[in-house]
Amino acid sequence: MSEQWQCVLTLDSSRQVTSGNADELVSAIRDGADLRVGTAFRHNEHIDPSSSNPELIREVMDFRITYLVQDRFVAGIENLRMPVQLPDGFGPRESMSFFLYNQDGHQAIARPFLDGQPAGEEMGPSPVNEWPEFPKYHELTNFDANTNAPSSTFVYDFEYFRYFVRRNWRKVLSHDESGQVVSGNVEELVSAFEQGAEVKVGIRGLCSDFDVDEGGIEHEVFIHAGACYYYTEQALFIASLNPVVRTCPSIPLGYQSQGWDFGWLMPRTDGHVARWLCDPYTLKFHRSEKRYAIRWFVSE
Repeated sequence: MSEQWQCVLTLDSSRQVTSGNADELVSAIRDGADLRVGTAFRHNEHIDPSSSNPELIREVMDFRITYLVQDRFVAGIENLRMPVQLPDGFGPRESMSFFLYNQDGHQAIARPFLDGQPAGEEMGPSPVNEWPEFPKYHELTNFDANTNAPSSTFVYDFEYFRYFVRRNWRKVLSHDESGQVVSGNVEELVSAFEQGAEVKVGIRGLCSDFDVDEGGIEHEVFIHAGACYYYTEQALFIASLNPVVRTCPSIPLGYQSQGWDFGWLMPRTDGHVARWLCDPYTLKFHRSEKRYAIRWFVSE
């Protein structure tokens, strides 16, 4: 393990804490840390129940999208994964696999299909499956099963859950939705960017448009930037972010019918965020813009 990564929380197969604590995980993510989660499972329990191979498989997953909900609860989403069919290749249908892991071991999956096959349009709760061939898999909710974008929440009894963080980010600027500086300054952001530092943002309330019935659950979503730009006369910094997966904020975090999407964002240091979001049911993109309070981080 790289010395930069530290295991701050471990759960056992029943999701009980065996080392570390959730407060340290929350503190790290609040400060912009990266997140990885390690688990372990057996081939004939998790991959192929017809197999006689009981081999233990260790997995570490990279969660490039992290959520901090109510400043006290952490979840991560894999935003770049396609379905893997171990040990030979990929799954039967082209899709994204937006796996979501919570700090308490609750998990979820949303899967927009990309292959253009006909899909139903009836949205809402679907029957919860029993999965008798996978006794360690416990489906909790199931949505939109016959549409182009099914999702579910579940618990899989992995051998363990290990939450790793890498604290190599420094906050250099915080501003409100109008661009009014709360702390730091854009000059420090630009100085680090010009020396090749990576950039990450924490956008407050990014998914509030899904949260129409909950009275507004406080949340912040952390996303890595790809290309960045600086308008030298306007002192305006702009970032083109990596793909984001948005979902209705809750504890634990999960997916629900018509309560999630994915796409791309372009935030600026004046609070403006251009949004190019994809409806997972139709795969049609929609442009919009909104203002958010944002925190800007640079890599050390």
